[in-house]
Amino acid sequence: MKSYVLTVTCKSTRGIVAAITGYLAEKGCYITDSSQFDDLQTGLFFMRLTFISQEGAKIEELREGFAPVVKRFDMTCEIRDSEERMKVVLMVSRFGHCLNDLLYRWKIGALPIDIVAVISNHFDYQKVVVNHDIPFHHIKVTKDNKPQAEARMLEIVEQTDADLVVLARYMQVLSDQLCKKMSGRIINIHHSFLPSFKGANPYKQAYERGVKLIGATAHYVTEDLDEGPIIEQDIARITHAQSAEDYVSIGRDVESQVLARAVHAHIHHRCFINGNRVVVFPASPGSYASERMG
Repeated sequence: MKSYVLTVTCKSTRGIVAAITGYLAEKGCYITDSSQFDDLQTGLFFMRLTFISQEGAKIEELREGFAPVVKRFDMTCEIRDSEERMKVVLMVSRFGHCLNDLLYRWKIGALPIDIVAVISNHFDYQKVVVNHDIPFHHIKVTKDNKPQAEARMLEIVEQTDADLVVLARYMQVLSDQLCKKMSGRIINIHHSFLPSFKGANPYKQAYERGVKLIGATAHYVTEDLDEGPIIEQDIARITHAQSAEDYVSIGRDVESQVLARAVHAHIHHRCFINGNRVVVFPASPGSYASERMG
């Protein structure tokens, strides 16, 4: 029996859940998990549910039959095959902890994606990437060639038909044009000291100020640097006995885990952008073991 994921965003009103569940029942489908959220401030309704087609209905048939419900409630809606893997492009500069973590999770099956390319403005991780049989693209970025460099990046994304771009500590600011074109499809990670400790060596600055908590934030990329809608965050507690080097090590570990959880939520269609915020539904109980991250 085929398993599918249904995601819905629309204006809040009566009858939405009844219409969705009623349609699936008519099609001989069994709902295995369901999450919903009604935002009283924005007036928007969000829903994600997984279901099994017990009578073998094809995805095209399900989408076509659901069209009247979509039209009735003016929904943004997708029905996807649960086993369909997203195509992902990873981008990295000279810090490889997030890249290596994602590659490891992908290799052991904890992150069910197809990594179709890795882009870097340096050669530091070329061998690591190639050894995983993943195409590596070096794109040098300078002040003078940035438009051309971004055009080449976008070309790779389009050629690979990538669904998502992950900035695994890619230390270049993307243009407003690229951010708008890829809206909702680029995830970034950064330490959570911003805006307190900007510039070079933020962990050293944190050590010198006696910071007691180290955090990381994963978010969708927008034109506003490091201020996009937040998907995932976490912290680690620090004591006075730890060194500046410990701060760096602990910080990188938190960054890796937070980014992996954010990517995992996105590829399982659990993220819904809601203005400047993100609605993130929990992992399905039935697949908790396979979806558990960090």
